[in-house]
Amino acid sequence: MRNIAVLTSGGDSPGMNAAVRAVVRVGRAADLNVFGVRRGYEGLIHGEIEEMSNSDVSNWVNSGGSKLECARSPEMYELSGQQRAVRNLREHGIDGLVVIGGDGSFRGAAKLVELGAHVIGAPGTIDNDIPGIDNTIGFDTAVNTLTYCINQLRDTAESHQRTFVVEAMGRHSGHIALHAGLSGGADIILVPEIAWSQQEVVAMVESRISQGKKFHLIVMAEGAGEVIYNPDYDAYDLVKYIDENTPATVTVRGCMPGHIQRGGAPTAADRIYATRCGKAAVSALLRNVNGVMVGELNGQMVEVPLENATQGSRPIDRELYDLAIEVS
Repeated sequence: MRNIAVLTSGGDSPGMNAAVRAVVRVGRAADLNVFGVRRGYEGLIHGEIEEMSNSDVSNWVNSGGSKLECARSPEMYELSGQQRAVRNLREHGIDGLVVIGGDGSFRGAAKLVELGAHVIGAPGTIDNDIPGIDNTIGFDTAVNTLTYCINQLRDTAESHQRTFVVEAMGRHSGHIALHAGLSGGADIILVPEIAWSQQEVVAMVESRISQGKKFHLIVMAEGAGEVIYNPDYDAYDLVKYIDENTPATVTVRGCMPGHIQRGGAPTAADRIYATRCGKAAVSALLRNVNGVMVGELNGQMVEVPLENATQGSRPIDRELYDLAIEVS
């Protein structure tokens, strides 16, 4: 192992830059030449590869987004695109590749392994939905960002006796909605993993009103309505339903923080975790391990086969969900 490369793929997540920084500095400390690939798999297919130095990643630990840039790559779904990616690795003399991304990125990584490439994954996604590990890079920051939004909304909700529906990111998983909802003191939390209905939400709101509650905070994962109703269902559909089916005295508003949840400086927890993942990825390459994702499970860094990391979505913690309902 002499030359390694690193790329960020799929949606950006806070902490990706910290992970890249760790790959570069740990790799160079082990006398490896480290290359950065611009624009994820798209850049790999088109040869956007450049050597990186320690100074190139100065101050990256505290930066959000991805300085290597991310991109969706339709070509990566085709065998011809995968072959071009592997060919570019070989033409640049790259012996190992670190892919920082989510399940879609890992499916692409697995394809490269099948074609003879040496690839290690690191979990970079705010959704926290990768099986086999406890956390993903960016999740903690996203939860803190959404919790901040909920805190801000609580002030105006209480001042005007309003009901707010806040939409959390998470098309297939409710991890962000659950954790931010619990930490933000939400009254109702809706996730795609647990069945719910608009009628039940209205009943819960009316029940709380009868008990003297004057305002409500409802946190809904973006995938919650899509699973139950239709692919276009969002927070404003629920706002409309509540508004039409509760007394005129109930004022309902919607809030969609959207991609704000992806941005911003990573939390200390994400910076540390990303750095550990970057080091673990380089360590795996140096030990000639191939086709695995590194991540943390029960406080320890582990290596999970890529095929396991792409099988389904990690379920929410049902005990934590029950607790959130109990204390709401």
